Amino acid sequence: MPNDTAPTGAADLALIEAHIRDVPDFPHEGILFKDITPLLNHREALAAAVAGLAAPYRGIGVDHVVGLEARGFIFGAPVAMELGAGFVPARKAGKLPAKTIDQAYDLEYGTATVEIHADAITPGGRVLIVDDVLATGGTGRAAVELVRKAGGTVVGFSVLMELSALQGREKLPDVEPHTLLSV
Repeated sequence: MPNDTAPTGAADLALIEAHIRDVPDFPHEGILFKDITPLLNHREALAAAVAGLAAPYRGIGVDHVVGLEARGFIFGAPVAMELGAGFVPARKAGKLPAKTIDQAYDLEYGTATVEIHADAITPGGRVLIVDDVLATGGTGRAAVELVRKAGGTVVGFSVLMELSALQGREKLPDVEPHTLLSV
């Protein structure tokens, strides 16, 4: 259970939100893409985002932070540093060089697979999963199952923003997602 003693303040959330750009019709017509590159280029907004993603998990003993490819890497590594934890990249299939464990998940038109190194999580390790967006929940669910396959315990799922209309939270009934923004 997250420790909510250090919530991100309204000013920090406003700063973060002000640095997320809406890009209509990307990557396909009818999609409103939430572009985080302006946030990444603004040191105060980036620092506020990293602090906000880490805040509820301070002091609860996080051993590893799993960041989901690719934008989860951007936030996951500094969150791991904030929490004094190791960082584990969860990559698309075939991208890691050593022995891996994997978890498949459904996409709108097919399936995909996410992998971590087989030795990345210590047995019983307490793991926080970090990503930029919670959309349909498929990737998040796969990450939870992957951590469990590796012998870890998921202590949280922290994301920059949740696309609440897509109801991804419903695929995570056993993990309470912490989101900075809901759009």
